[in-house]
Amino acid sequence: MKFTKMQGCGNDYVYINCFDETVSAPAELARKISDRHFGIGSDGLVLITPSQNADCCMRMFNPDGSESEMCGNAIRCVAKYVYDRNIIHKKQIAIETLAGIKFITVNTDENDTARTLTVDMGAPITEATEIPVIANDSPVKDLSLSAHGRDFTFTCVSMGNPHAVTFINDDVSLFDVERFGSVFEKDNHFPHKANIEFVNVLSPAHLKMRVWERGTGETLACGTGTCATVAAACLNGISPREAVKVDLLGGQLIIEWNMEDGHIYMTGPAEFTFDGEYYYG
Repeated sequence: MKFTKMQGCGNDYVYINCFDETVSAPAELARKISDRHFGIGSDGLVLITPSQNADCCMRMFNPDGSESEMCGNAIRCVAKYVYDRNIIHKKQIAIETLAGIKFITVNTDENDTARTLTVDMGAPITEATEIPVIANDSPVKDLSLSAHGRDFTFTCVSMGNPHAVTFINDDVSLFDVERFGSVFEKDNHFPHKANIEFVNVLSPAHLKMRVWERGTGETLACGTGTCATVAAACLNGISPREAVKVDLLGGQLIIEWNMEDGHIYMTGPAEFTFDGEYYYG
């Protein structure tokens, strides 16, 4: 089976072109292929498949085999893949996900190669029952949770998948994300578990974030998590609803919560790493 390794801000996945390849057991394959010692090594598996409702479809599987609704970094890579390899060579691409159809604008260089991509991530979901999170109020801006003797206050947002964002005074570069994120991910307030973001406010238009992703662990970047973080900052009066820079371990994303349509737009890079062949039977 042919595959391609790609990354967006260090968030790396194995991509399979299912216009040409067939994957019969994606959950099992994701567990094997993601292993960084015995497989290819990645944050998960992404299948690029035909779609009856959009230009193509993206299915994303975590290293534990669970399927996620959406990934902002992965969808930029999917758009670059189909554009640069002439599967869908147009500047506006519609990609079907479990979180709905997302629209991507391809920003090219002088060689007509996709360099950065802007994703219409849709409107953030703030209703507790739709995120979902067990809470009395919507939007959920003051969910108090404790772990290892420390109290945190979370703002909860869904970008097609559930996120819980906490703004901390600790230097997030030194913060023990694994120790706390692994506990909060599975907290009983989150019926479908949650992605956990720990954030420093450098300025209203500049944030720094680390993320613990459900089913994966800490990753170098999370596109939906970055969008949820900016939405949470806006809801709490920290950031304006305009371009906000977010520094991640793997790079930087630019997020805008548009005032006119209420959608969040994410702009960032996507890069090929290598192509290869993987034997499985």
